[in-house]
Amino acid sequence: MPTIDRQELDRLERRNLQLTILSAVFVLVLAGGLASFMYPLVFDHPVGNNWHMRVAFYGFCVLTPLFVGYLFDRQRTFTKLKQHVIAELERNVALQIQASTDLLNTMPDQSHFWDRLSMEFRRALTMEKTMSLVLAKANAHSRSAVSDRKAAVSDAAKAISKRLRPTDSVYHLADDLFAIVLPETDTLNAKRIAVRLQEGLQDVRAKYGLIFDLTAHNYPDHVKSSHELEDIVKSLLPEEEEKKWQAPAEVPVG
Repeated sequence: MPTIDRQELDRLERRNLQLTILSAVFVLVLAGGLASFMYPLVFDHPVGNNWHMRVAFYGFCVLTPLFVGYLFDRQRTFTKLKQHVIAELERNVALQIQASTDLLNTMPDQSHFWDRLSMEFRRALTMEKTMSLVLAKANAHSRSAVSDRKAAVSDAAKAISKRLRPTDSVYHLADDLFAIVLPETDTLNAKRIAVRLQEGLQDVRAKYGLIFDLTAHNYPDHVKSSHELEDIVKSLLPEEEEKKWQAPAEVPVG
């Protein structure tokens, strides 16, 4: 959804107010000058039907402040419209943040991840197929510069979920770590998916400055057992999370 620059709106409002004041002054000066020339012809030296001249003069005097009032009413309408647009924009942004937060809160965590990882590894081992795991972790240098980190991670979860295949699954393992399980995916396709996810995360980087590093790990190219995959994941987890969760037992090859 396109965004609106509030500073640009404020600048347009100031320019519109300046133009309104300038137009009102211009109209009043011209109307005052014209009225001063009309007054002698209407009251001091009337020509023709004096009544018609006076009606025209008074009508002109009434129309002038009405037109000036219209100019300032237009300015008030513009201000109200700007406030309405900003209110709707803030409401839409709040709804987007809430939707992203809800998605993040409902995303499966480590308790589901370890079971799914073990199951997919057993399936790949039994059926002699490949499987891949993509890990997306927030860059350590960018995390400290993000003011609203929860909103950034929520938007990242939404961006990742939108670019997965139906067979893939994503898990929120820690505050800044996501794991994407890719069944029956070789190394090349896993890297392609990682590139696609990185492209989706560009909006998060541009909006919040939060950068995610993505790595792809494949069985059997990179690891030979589920224990190796689990060690890779646990090496990226915060220390307290690593102690809290215990992965299932290793699934040996052969």
